[in-house]
Amino acid sequence: QVQLVESGGGVVQAGASLRLSCAASGRTFSRQVMGWFRQAPEKEREFVAGITWRGVTYYGDSLKGRFTISRDDARNTVSLQMNNLKPEDTAVYYCAADSMPYRGSVPRVPREYEYWGQGTQVTVSS
Repeated sequence: QVQLVESGGGVVQAGASLRLSCAASGRTFSRQVMGWFRQAPEKEREFVAGITWRGVTYYGDSLKGRFTISRDDARNTVSLQMNNLKPEDTAVYYCAADSMPYRGSVPRVPREYEYWGQGTQVTVSS
């Protein structure tokens, strides 16, 4: 059974940093894209960041420079470093993994990802 488990969410003040981690089990994703999405109340799930099997990174609009995605294939994990957090970053953050190997770019729509974690809440107060 494949599982993605996120950790690292919490409540912080604006300007703070958080590091989210996602641990995969049941299979490895070293040849697949892994990504992070977020969903705020009453909003659609939004692409945050993704990383290809080669380590090429992609970010959602206006997030590059504050957020950094990385992967550790030896540990089957993907992380999201979030700096200078803003109240508008408040959302549930989801880890996602593709099933297609060797994809050259990162999909930005949720339907392209087969595996999902349960999410971790990030709340940023002003």
